[in-house]
Amino acid sequence: MADIMEKFWSAPPVTRTIVAAMFAESALVHGGLLDPSYIVHFTPFLYQFPPHLWRLLTPFLLTGSGFSFVFDLYFMFTYASGLELNSPSFTQPGDFFIYIVFIATVVWLTAGLFLSSYIFTQAFMLAIIYTYAQDNRGRKAHFVIFQIPVELLPWAMLTLTLIMGGPGAALQQVTGVVAAHLYDFLTRLYPTFQGGRNFIQTPAAVRRFFGADQSAFTRKPYGTSFRAGQPAAQQQSRGWTSGFTNSWSGRGAGRRLGGD
Repeated sequence: MADIMEKFWSAPPVTRTIVAAMFAESALVHGGLLDPSYIVHFTPFLYQFPPHLWRLLTPFLLTGSGFSFVFDLYFMFTYASGLELNSPSFTQPGDFFIYIVFIATVVWLTAGLFLSSYIFTQAFMLAIIYTYAQDNRGRKAHFVIFQIPVELLPWAMLTLTLIMGGPGAALQQVTGVVAAHLYDFLTRLYPTFQGGRNFIQTPAAVRRFFGADQSAFTRKPYGTSFRAGQPAAQQQSRGWTSGFTNSWSGRGAGRRLGGD
C-alpha cells in the first residue's frame, strides 16, 4: 500500500487529480453511497436554476464496476501520466491541462449533445490512449494477455467495446478518438503541413499556475535538476562538461606546447 501511495504522489499534478477524483466518485457510486443520477450528464439540469454545473465534470470520472474499476484507474494513471511527463506535444507548464480541457469539451459536444450519452469516461480515456499511441509509435503495449503495437491499442479497445457493449457503446467511445485526432490536427498537422496557425495555445495565466514563472532549477538532495523546455543558465555553459564549443570558448587564444 505504501508503494502505491508513493507512486501516486510522485505522479504529475493533472493526472494525480483526475485519478483521485475518479477513485472517489466511483467508489461512492459503486459502494451505494452516491446515487448515480446525481452525477450523470443530463442537459436539462444544466439550464435549470440553479444549474447543476458539476455535471460538466462528473460524467468523465465514473469507472465501471468490479474489475473495470481497477483497470480503468490503472489505464488512466498509466497513459495520462505518460503523456503529461513525456509527450513532445506538452513541453510547457499547463499544456497538458489545456489538452484535457479540449478533449473533454469535444467529447461533451459529440457524445453528450449529439449522442445523448450519460457517461463519458470511456471516450475520455480512449482519447488519452489515442494520443499516447501516436506519440509512442513503434513500441509495444499490453492488451488483455497479448502484446500489440501501441498504435493499435485504441482500435483494439474499441473493438472490445463493440463486442461486449454493442454498436451504441462503441459509437460513444469513438468520440474520444475524434477529440484526440482533432487536437492533433489543430496543433500539429495543420500548422506543420498546411502552414496554418496553431489556435490552441496555453494562456499565460495557466502557465503561471503550473509554475512557468518559477526558476527552471530545482535543488534536490541528490543534485540540481531543471525543467525541460527552459534554457539553462548561461554561466553553466562554460564548464568542461558543457560541450566542445562552449568548453573552449572564453579560454584565450591558447599556445602550442613547447612554442615561444
